[in-house]
Amino acid sequence: MSIPRRLSRLPAAAAGTTSPSTANLAVAHGGTGGRPSTAVLAAAATAAAASGRASECQSLLLRMSRRRGASRIEIVSSLLASSLTPQPQVFDLLIRTYTQSRKPREAFRLLLDRRVPVPAAASNALLAALSRAGWPHLAADAYRLVLSSGSEVNSYTLNIMVHSYCIALQFDKADAVISEMEKLCVFPDVVTHNVMVDARFRAGDVEAAMAVVDSMVGKGIKPGILTYNAVLKGLCRNGRWDKAREVFRAMDECGVAPDVRSFNMLIGGFCRVGEVDEVMKFYKEMRRRGVTPDVVSFSSLIGLFARRGKMEHAVMYLKEMGEFGLMPGGVIYTMVIGGFCRLPDAEELLTEMGERGVPPDLCTFTTLIHGYCREGNVEKSLQLFDMMLQQRLMPDIVTYNTLIDGMCRQGDLGKANELWDDMHSREIFPNHITYSILIDSHCEKGQVDDAFGFLDEMVNKGIVPNIMTYNSIIKGYCRSGNVSKGQQFLQTMRYAKVLPDLITYNTLIHGYVKEEKMHEAFNLLNIMENEKVQPDNVTYNMIINGYCVHGNMQEAEWVYKKMGARGIELDRYTYMSMINGHVVAGNSKESFQLHDEMLQKGFAPDDKF
Repeated sequence: MSIPRRLSRLPAAAAGTTSPSTANLAVAHGGTGGRPSTAVLAAAATAAAASGRASECQSLLLRMSRRRGASRIEIVSSLLASSLTPQPQVFDLLIRTYTQSRKPREAFRLLLDRRVPVPAAASNALLAALSRAGWPHLAADAYRLVLSSGSEVNSYTLNIMVHSYCIALQFDKADAVISEMEKLCVFPDVVTHNVMVDARFRAGDVEAAMAVVDSMVGKGIKPGILTYNAVLKGLCRNGRWDKAREVFRAMDECGVAPDVRSFNMLIGGFCRVGEVDEVMKFYKEMRRRGVTPDVVSFSSLIGLFARRGKMEHAVMYLKEMGEFGLMPGGVIYTMVIGGFCRLPDAEELLTEMGERGVPPDLCTFTTLIHGYCREGNVEKSLQLFDMMLQQRLMPDIVTYNTLIDGMCRQGDLGKANELWDDMHSREIFPNHITYSILIDSHCEKGQVDDAFGFLDEMVNKGIVPNIMTYNSIIKGYCRSGNVSKGQQFLQTMRYAKVLPDLITYNTLIHGYVKEEKMHEAFNLLNIMENEKVQPDNVTYNMIINGYCVHGNMQEAEWVYKKMGARGIELDRYTYMSMINGHVVAGNSKESFQLHDEMLQKGFAPDDKF
């Protein structure tokens, strides 16, 4: 439906309000009654800038840049022709407008080619936009144009370029920019140093980062709270806990009071390594100093105690959040629910989330489903799955893997297959974890052929099996009494460039010992040593026990001594196997000697002795 033109119905007085110069210009360029030309828009933009109407000017420039067929050369030429003297404000706004486009450098170069003075604010806007977009090489090109044109630069220019290079950890280039700018009497400030400190820490060079901090004092630059927070963050990230404590104590001496971020760096860092005493010490000091904890503080504390199963502490800090007027988000609730999955209170917390207007998300439901599957309550897991679907939350591969694993652990492969079909119907496709779960489950039941079916499908879909997948197949062979086929499967692994590991060999050795094929088990011990796979006490204990059960004490004694010679620690199982073997063989003296040695090492005998 066409919209009627209403220009002819305007009152005469209204028509006369158009300025004569604009009307004449419109007529001259064919703008009356049609779309304004680029020249008309350029003149209007210049007039708006001269009158201080920046937003109107930028709106007009935006219209110009979006005109079909209007080139950048035409736009710049029209702006230059619209005034006897170039208006810096117009070109400042033009560059800002073009930073939102795909080719901001071209507009910038056009201005420089025409010797238009570009304000520092405009060039900084361009450099910042290129840097934020992740184009450091383009930012470097634009920076060279700024310097070569003699355009104004300032500390913002310096910091933008140093930040751009430090993001990419290109410290030589950052130092070169600093040297260039110092020649232009633009010197690094506290922001410059903060950026360099953070980058050095991210690169793992703690000494270089601290050297930057030390250099600030010599230059008369006082480190501020942002500097200290960057240092605390970097030291915690690199595990330099003693140095972090030292810097924290030095803040008071330098007259810089720690803020909530300072405490969060230390609390969060010590939470990650499980140092509960240090965490509580800094939290108490935080409260003593009157620094109000925020969501990040409580998130660290709640996560620490939830992971350690100390749910009474996690709930205490959850309630304390409310006392500070802070609302827990879905992440915090999910952490607590994850901890409560070992206890009966998880659903109460889920109800509380609803009452507080915090809708449980996919992660929350998946955490609960995982908890119930781990407890063997698959019915409850499926109820939560249905509840999740009712709330229009789309499950992901993690949710399905959790449920399929839960069903397989319960031996319900039928339900696992239903979930497999449901997953595909939603166009959620299995990954290597899904296949590994199903392969392992079928191997547990000795259904190696079915497991191979999944393995073949996995490979055909381009999903590369890992060592866990192959170990499951070998376990399946061993459970079904085909250990020799399991050993032959090692060649398939090597062909796929997956080398057998300790679990691979221990599984095969256990299979041979169970089949009473001690010669083959011992040969595998030699093979794994030749392939630089170090046997552990489980490996030696299985072979020792195999020999002892059959009264082959000479062979058992040889492996026992070899175990000690290799520096493998003897444990209670080692001693009990040897003792029981000597008892069966009637070697009372040797059995009592080993019994005394075992007691001296702090191992208690079992009832069989």
